[in-house]
Amino acid sequence: MRILVTGGAGFLGSHLCDRLIGEGHEVLCLDNFFTGRRENVMHLLDHPCFELVRHDVTEPILLEVDQIYNLACPASPVHYQYNPVKTVKTNVMGTINMLGLAKRVRARILQASTSEVYGDPEVHPQPETYWGNVNPIGVRSCYDEGKRLAETLMMDYQRQNNVDTRIMRIFNTYGPRMLENDGRVISNFIVQALRGEELTIYGDGNQTRSFCYVDDLIDGMVRLMNLADGATVHEPVNVGNDHEFTMRELATEVGLAVGIEPKIRFCALPADDPRQRRPDLTRAKQMLGWAPSVPFKTGIRQTVEYFAKRFEQKHPPLAHTAHNE
Repeated sequence: MRILVTGGAGFLGSHLCDRLIGEGHEVLCLDNFFTGRRENVMHLLDHPCFELVRHDVTEPILLEVDQIYNLACPASPVHYQYNPVKTVKTNVMGTINMLGLAKRVRARILQASTSEVYGDPEVHPQPETYWGNVNPIGVRSCYDEGKRLAETLMMDYQRQNNVDTRIMRIFNTYGPRMLENDGRVISNFIVQALRGEELTIYGDGNQTRSFCYVDDLIDGMVRLMNLADGATVHEPVNVGNDHEFTMRELATEVGLAVGIEPKIRFCALPADDPRQRRPDLTRAKQMLGWAPSVPFKTGIRQTVEYFAKRFEQKHPPLAHTAHNE
């Protein structure tokens, strides 16, 4: 098939391009390089089935494709809060443009949504039926509400125009090609540990997250895209790992992977930072036959190795603000 991946030079997008090229598809990678990096797909540039296009999804584009993975949007608080209006535009106008394209060429489209649609959840773990607890006017709302509206658009295009849609709610993901200075807790912990610095924990360290290795995440994404059409296939599906860590436990695990005894520095918790986050994976297991398989110790070791190699090449500045994402 000929497949469009928006945000294809980003962390998740580049791994998805690798997977699709490996399966023999023709891949059109579209990215505006705000958070995506050309080096993430450099190894694919000479492949006859790969094409890289610099484009912003907020602007329409005419293409002939069979499937669309809409991943374009900065996904870490540091980046999506940098230009919140543009974040909303990317989620809303970008999704409208991709849905319009899917409608026009009769392509199947998958929207990369997020666990952030659950906000600071009052239900734990979070099933897809939970409507969430989101602050619509907070500093994170450009992303949270932007993704919620993207889901609304997907469902409305499916009901009104019979567009073949898929919605995947992505929980915290980690692995090689993460940005060093994106303010996410795993990348921050690893970079700080490699530098011999204190590991920064925001809040008291008892808030929790669950972390899914990128290969598992991409496998779930491809399975959802290629699931046979059915009555519930258009409804959101959680994909992530349901093993939960406190931030204190995560700091210990990162320290072990780097080979140090971590020292912790506690800072104030950012506004609207969720206290806990873990997916209910019942729907993914039943619909997709999918469950995460990469142990955290294996995934974090591979991630540390990636950062260590980059650390040898340069010393990027850490983001000034960070979050437990």
